[in-house]
Amino acid sequence: MSNCIFCKIIAKEIPCNLIYEDQDVLAFHDINPHAEVHFLIIPKLHIESMLQLNEQHQELMGKIMVLANKLALEHGLAKGYKTQINTGKNGGQEVFHLHVHVLGNK
Repeated sequence: MSNCIFCKIIAKEIPCNLIYEDQDVLAFHDINPHAEVHFLIIPKLHIESMLQLNEQHQELMGKIMVLANKLALEHGLAKGYKTQINTGKNGGQEVFHLHVHVLGNK
């Protein structure tokens, strides 16, 4: 999606504070953090929101959830953290590319 800010980050057209990347996902620190630790995990595949998920996305979403835990622990959140996925306009989603927030140490 040419006008999607997260697709532009994936394409390296917009810089980010990268913390993880592989062939399927990208993780980076939020530019407007709401906690001491606040990063996003996004699939490289453009999926607008959770509303577009289907069975073909199971492995990808499982990978994202396992990665969320791994990165949270690496960022000192062994006592706990919050994950958040805003879904659709009525769910508070502002960037329409599926993304998982990981927040901790408020």
